[in-house]
Amino acid sequence: MSTVTEGFAFDASVMITASHLPFNRNGLKFFTRDGGLEKEDIAALIGLAEKDDFKKGKKGTAEPVDFMSVYAGLLADKIRRATGEERPLLGMKIVVDAGNGAGGFFVEKVLKPLGADTTGSQFLEPDGLFPNHIPNPEDKTAMAAIIDAVKKNGADFGVIFDTDVDRAGAVDSQGHVLNRNRLIAMISAILLEETPGTTIVTDSVTSSGLAKFIKAKGGVHHRFKRGYKNVINESIRLNAAGQDSQLAIETSGHGALKENYFLDDGAYLITKLLIKMAQMRKEGKTLFSLIADLEEPAEAQEFRLRIQNEGFRQYGEKVIAELTEYVKGDARFQVAPDNHEGIRVSLGREDGDGWFLVRLSLHDPIIPVNVESDSAGGVKKITKILYDFLRRYDQLDLHLMREYIEA
Repeated sequence: MSTVTEGFAFDASVMITASHLPFNRNGLKFFTRDGGLEKEDIAALIGLAEKDDFKKGKKGTAEPVDFMSVYAGLLADKIRRATGEERPLLGMKIVVDAGNGAGGFFVEKVLKPLGADTTGSQFLEPDGLFPNHIPNPEDKTAMAAIIDAVKKNGADFGVIFDTDVDRAGAVDSQGHVLNRNRLIAMISAILLEETPGTTIVTDSVTSSGLAKFIKAKGGVHHRFKRGYKNVINESIRLNAAGQDSQLAIETSGHGALKENYFLDDGAYLITKLLIKMAQMRKEGKTLFSLIADLEEPAEAQEFRLRIQNEGFRQYGEKVIAELTEYVKGDARFQVAPDNHEGIRVSLGREDGDGWFLVRLSLHDPIIPVNVESDSAGGVKKITKILYDFLRRYDQLDLHLMREYIEA
């Protein structure tokens, strides 16, 4: 935002962050007004650094700037404009769990000025050792912490950020979690009211119920690859091709909106939810009523199968290619028409009443397998069918699947 905000508009910016990784895994995120740099850009920077091949110019200067207050003010003003009130959150209790990451600013600089009671907010002071829990909306311990804070303080709403606030999750007054498919459904519902018919780009592991939900709301669901840059770039590509796409979002919580420069910004995502929550409160409705008709799977499971082979990428591609040929020749399987990575296959009620996705990890020697079912016991049935095929590969560690089937 420091590269596009009036009065600043810096040529480039750098964030020092380990995200939710351990403190000794710090890294750098580079931005220009066109967004975050791609892998090729980073490789080019490293090449320049290795050669010390930089243009020499005038001696520069450095000065501290409190841009965080400016940024937070932009979020607060957005909520004021959308609601037409100076303190639209007055009478609402909202707790924040920053997990000792960078998100604590949201309490003092956004919520309190808008009138919210933030009593019970926790772990707001940055501490890269994460002494209380990993700041990650997908982590069970982290989600248990914000649920407990909401219930203990009688809050209307709970917000949890990851370390560098590019992801977020939430909890309602009853402790119902808003992340993964639910979060995608809710922000999709809001955006489809504002821009009817828009395309929602997600990663490949979203549920079948989410696809039905988006279609029922008049939207187009475009399921793409894992990786937040992948979904963002695909949404940008669709817009450039003339197909409106207001949202690119992963199930991990990385959500990037067209109206916000396609930045994966958890604070902006929560800002959109707070606007809708304030508006719906006037109508006597709750935010969660937006997703009351979202069909959720009865069961879901993920297995991460390690490839015990040095040429893991080639081996993994072979497994997936042969699995693809296998399912095409069996009437039990219906292959998804929009496979952009790995293979996603649906099965009928008698064979598990759900689907599986088998893909190759972007970076690690792992084949992640996601299985969902709309019936109790369906995931085990689907897993057994898949296990019976995969057991022929002796370089694939299947002990997690085997233990699940035998449990």
